[in-house]
Amino acid sequence: MSRADIPTFTLNDGNHLPVIGFGTYQLNGREGIDSMMAAISRGYRLLDSAFNYENEGAVGQAVRQSEVPRDQLFVASKLPGRHHKYDQAVVTIEESLYRTGLDYLDLYLIHWPNPKQGLFVEAWQALIDAQKRGLVKSIGVSNFLPEHIDTLIKETGVAPAVNQVELSPYFAQDKQRAFDAKHNIVTEAWSPLGRASALLEDQHLQEIAARYDKSIVQIILRWHFQLGVLAIPKSSNPERQKQNLELFDFALSDDEMAAIKRLDRPDGRINDQDPAEYEEF
Repeated sequence: MSRADIPTFTLNDGNHLPVIGFGTYQLNGREGIDSMMAAISRGYRLLDSAFNYENEGAVGQAVRQSEVPRDQLFVASKLPGRHHKYDQAVVTIEESLYRTGLDYLDLYLIHWPNPKQGLFVEAWQALIDAQKRGLVKSIGVSNFLPEHIDTLIKETGVAPAVNQVELSPYFAQDKQRAFDAKHNIVTEAWSPLGRASALLEDQHLQEIAARYDKSIVQIILRWHFQLGVLAIPKSSNPERQKQNLELFDFALSDDEMAAIKRLDRPDGRINDQDPAEYEEF
């Protein structure tokens, strides 16, 4: 699959991101580089990393070793909670760039709001300034609730371009997606397959998959796409990497989308990480 085959989202800052990306969590070292390069060769153009994944160097190396030109690849990373203070955030963003060995990052997010610390506005100002300096092209947040984003906009006048949140058929995030859409923020899904072991055995999803001769994973990722959500599945398996991009030759009906929507449940989070309380450093 070529880059031209993957549609893109237009962000509120005018930049673009592919509608599906590749998650790099736990892909480290030489083996991680090989997995990322394989993903790029199969058509992925967005690599999602984080300072806390300790693999920004591997991501950068994969980008440099790839035959795909840098300007056709999109590299994302995230600021850890322990560096939310403005001066620390500025240095950490610079360190992320130095770790990758790239001239710029395409997207940089605040990993968690950590609201009890009360520093996420400082961190956001650091991202705004990093964008002005050309270190990063687009800036956003991860795991931010509507009230957190409202605070950012009120204090700085700048809305995030992306909000990466936990989102799967078991945890569909209707209210968060509606809020993001209202503010022209692209919602991005981490763990788009949720509790994969349970979802992959779901009878409703099995029935839909059989109609299209697709896998349940492909049905779930297509559901994300039709919701207007950017999913970032992770796989080091070459065949699954390929299959995860085969989403654009079929479309789910309104009834099928509604059937998947009915799988949403109040306890749908994987680890009960509620951003109103949960903090990560």
